[in-house]
Amino acid sequence: MPKRMVKSRPAGGGDRDLTLDIVSHGRRGPGGVLRFGQEQIQQIKRTVSRTPEVMVKVSGGGRDSGGVGAHLKYIGRHGKLELETDEGLTVQGKDAALEIAEDWNLDQCRSQYRPKPAEGEKDTRPKMVHNIVLSMPAGTRPEKVLAAARVFARENFALQHRYAMVLHTDQAHPHVHLVVKCEHEYEPGKRLYIRKDTLRRWREQFADLMREQGVAANATPRQVRGQLRRPQRDAIHHRLRAMRAFGQLDAATRSQRAAPKPSTFMRQKVMAVVNALKGKVDALEGGRETLQGTRNAVLADWQLTAAALRRQGRGELAAQVDRFVAQMPPVQTDAQRLAAQWMAWQREFTPERLRSRPPDERTR
Repeated sequence: MPKRMVKSRPAGGGDRDLTLDIVSHGRRGPGGVLRFGQEQIQQIKRTVSRTPEVMVKVSGGGRDSGGVGAHLKYIGRHGKLELETDEGLTVQGKDAALEIAEDWNLDQCRSQYRPKPAEGEKDTRPKMVHNIVLSMPAGTRPEKVLAAARVFARENFALQHRYAMVLHTDQAHPHVHLVVKCEHEYEPGKRLYIRKDTLRRWREQFADLMREQGVAANATPRQVRGQLRRPQRDAIHHRLRAMRAFGQLDAATRSQRAAPKPSTFMRQKVMAVVNALKGKVDALEGGRETLQGTRNAVLADWQLTAAALRRQGRGELAAQVDRFVAQMPPVQTDAQRLAAQWMAWQREFTPERLRSRPPDERTR
């Protein structure tokens, strides 16, 4: 697809430019006719066939040596898992995290001795490390993910930034936690900065490396795939996962464990939706205009893509593009999604419905 710059004004006031850079880099030939090369054709094929998407995200980073050590202990499961270092070594045990932190000379980082902000104040200290997660969907062979992550880390950070990594397989999707020291090893004052373009490049690189491992993998912006909903923040995701897991336990086991605390953030969002349903339905529309503008730009680019493919004699792939676009879900804000879930729950658990159920099902 050709690149398109989308500028839109968000609902609710204020001026902000939303820049959307669509994936494919089609070239204009003589006469301005758009044509795709073989690399772009393969990218389009992977996208419309819904090839599994890689995930590369930054999940935070320690601002003092204590925080770095705590995270290294966490990803190493307090000594149960092996941590691989940039020197090709593996360390394991309860002291492994401390050994890595000491080897990285974190006490010499410029931010080490800056005072920690008071409670409630924003922490403006520069990060000592970046915590990066490289992940693949469920069913991917974990050793393939680890092999690709090794090459990824070596190509981006070797002989520049110290790093350590560990493979996690305790969830359905295998993933690698990669901790990278921000300060450059040989150029004082030079630091590793991660921007949106950096993450996009890393995703494409990691997808290439997974394909080199023989694993089908793709890297496209979620808007291009018709997914306008942002992923949940890590803390919320972990809290919801813990609550779901607790709810699946049998009654005897639940009685012996403390229930996880509900997410106050999600509670506030749900209550805002409930209040909107009681009389301020317009509140559910907040942000929809911006989402629709993004979707319209994506649809226009896909239409141009399909037209260019037909000119190149690739009618079958163009038809796949058309079907892919037709199956995109309608634009929906988070508030509208929560409202739909709430109303479905209300319909399911009204007193009339409960009374109509057999007695043995009413307490479920």
